[in-house]
Amino acid sequence: MKKIKILHIIKSLGRGGAEMLLPETLDLHNQEKFEFHYIYFLPWKNQLVESIEKAGGKVTCVPANNNLQLLSKYKQVAEYCEKEGIDLIHAHLPWAGFLARLVHKKTKIPVIYTEHNMQERYHLITKYLNKFTYNWQSLALGVSNDVTYSVLSNIKPKIDVKTLLNGVNTHKFKRDKEQGLALRKKYHIPPDAVVIGNVAVFRFQKRLKEWLYILKQLTEKKPNVYGLLVGAGPLEKEIKEEVSRLGLEKRVILPGLQTDVKPFFNAMDIFMMTSSFEGLPIALLEAMSMECAVVSTDAGGIKELIRDEKDGLLCKVENWKELEEKVNYLLNNPNNLALFKKKARERVVQNFSLDNMVGQLEEIYLQKIF
Repeated sequence: MKKIKILHIIKSLGRGGAEMLLPETLDLHNQEKFEFHYIYFLPWKNQLVESIEKAGGKVTCVPANNNLQLLSKYKQVAEYCEKEGIDLIHAHLPWAGFLARLVHKKTKIPVIYTEHNMQERYHLITKYLNKFTYNWQSLALGVSNDVTYSVLSNIKPKIDVKTLLNGVNTHKFKRDKEQGLALRKKYHIPPDAVVIGNVAVFRFQKRLKEWLYILKQLTEKKPNVYGLLVGAGPLEKEIKEEVSRLGLEKRVILPGLQTDVKPFFNAMDIFMMTSSFEGLPIALLEAMSMECAVVSTDAGGIKELIRDEKDGLLCKVENWKELEEKVNYLLNNPNNLALFKKKARERVVQNFSLDNMVGQLEEIYLQKIF
């Protein structure tokens, strides 16, 4: 039987939430029925190429230094589609989406676009291009109900827009206590310390300075609290300077960008997020699957994932300072900390399994092709 050829288009293959879904879903897809191709544009952001190729994907880089250069590559991508016999394109994030729509106009290949963010948070140029081109595709998928509503209310597209909630590979992301202890030893974190962590691209939406502020307040009251902030990004220099300014050099570990984050989740007790806006963050799903108790703002799809005081503890985005009180509650009540760790994993296993997401996605692919 001839395989159905799917081309994923994304700006980079660095370690971001949307990017991480590509190798994770590929591991679970039916590769006897589907053949998966991947095109990305930023050569220096290639951390996930190896894992995609190991899982059976065919990866091509079409080099571009900026967004305008990226758009100019649509003819090259269209030629790739015709040469390889691509049946359907699945694009992720705005600029890859714009290019995919141009390819669709040229080739008529069906295009599915996954929307990861709220329209209100995009730059004016991005908003305009979205409104102008959104109907040049077959289907849009919102990663949360908030994201889907944002598309419907701001763009009012004529095409279908559906919600397909992000998922996590709960078989792969399982707690390994020994691995966590080994990582703590590597970074000189006491085995009995309480580790508060986050895995993020260092962007303004994550509000990592606020995250460090909360951690500073906690360390002043609790000598056994440590921070583990994993990632890199545009604000990396500012974050390092803030760690120094707050005198947290010995209490906050900054291990940088990591392709394998499981050891770091294993070392965490609490996953704390201070984000001002989100879609449905992959790192949060991974943390929950690995039994990290969650304390977070209710940004975007987080409130669809976490039921306050049942699966984790939430506060309003604007009331982020309340996170200190909520973390303190867990620090002062070890039994409740243990309970919320257990509840976090139960929530994703029951409702946010990647197996379920991949099954729905394959059904959508078949509907749009045939």
